Amino acid sequence: MSTTNGNDTAAADSSEAVSGEAVLRASDVAVELAGRRVLRNVNIHVGLGELVGLIGPNGAGKTTLLRTILGLLHPVEGGVFIEGHAIRPGRVPVGYVPQRQDFAWQMPVSVADVVMTGLTGSLGLFHRPGAEQWKAVAEALDRVRMREFADRPVEQLSGGQRQRVLVARALALRPSLLLLDEPFTGLDMPTQELLSDLFVGLAHEGRAVLMTTHDILAAFDVCDRLVLLNRTVVGEGTPDQLTSDPQLWMRTFGVGENSPLLRVLKVTQ
Repeated sequence: MSTTNGNDTAAADSSEAVSGEAVLRASDVAVELAGRRVLRNVNIHVGLGELVGLIGPNGAGKTTLLRTILGLLHPVEGGVFIEGHAIRPGRVPVGYVPQRQDFAWQMPVSVADVVMTGLTGSLGLFHRPGAEQWKAVAEALDRVRMREFADRPVEQLSGGQRQRVLVARALALRPSLLLLDEPFTGLDMPTQELLSDLFVGLAHEGRAVLMTTHDILAAFDVCDRLVLLNRTVVGEGTPDQLTSDPQLWMRTFGVGENSPLLRVLKVTQ
């Protein structure tokens, strides 16, 4: 586990980050939006077979970091590497599950059509999907237990079903890296459990999974490691390691030593 002293950044040791097993590595990343630096000195890595939780308060930069990993934002300092290559959209399949409210569910399309949009980048705009692409769509829907809904209009789905469709869209790429942005928000417990089991299973199959979430207890339950982020990496380690240092949580969330957060997480000195 890494911690901070003063304004120093806590991050994974660089020797870990450059490991041959690291699918994702962000090195000294700084990002500015509208002239304001929203991320600084961010160092993280996600290895093969790992499910890593990215934890922090609203405005900490979690979604900004995911968008930077996807190549949608460009760092002003540092770099992002996937399988050893500098990030470039389309070079390496990256599955991305956005927050559910960021998708236009009113579109008059079927569940299968939405999942197929996950393959648009690999197909190109002017190529029609073939048998192999539809097979990938069917396999992805099977993984999230939505195959029977393939022909249903997406506007008719429940919130939990919609989240599973977004996960299937990401899985259709058969990605080596999966990015999840708040996948549990607003879901009932059975759907959370289904998705938790799925994400753990995907990691065990050898994928690298990075998940942002406000559900800290769920992250403690399913993640191999947690990264505490508030504009920079405040600390990282296994859930057990992070319960030994309340200062990390106090700095990350801006709470005091008597915060209910520390009691709920049973963080001890």
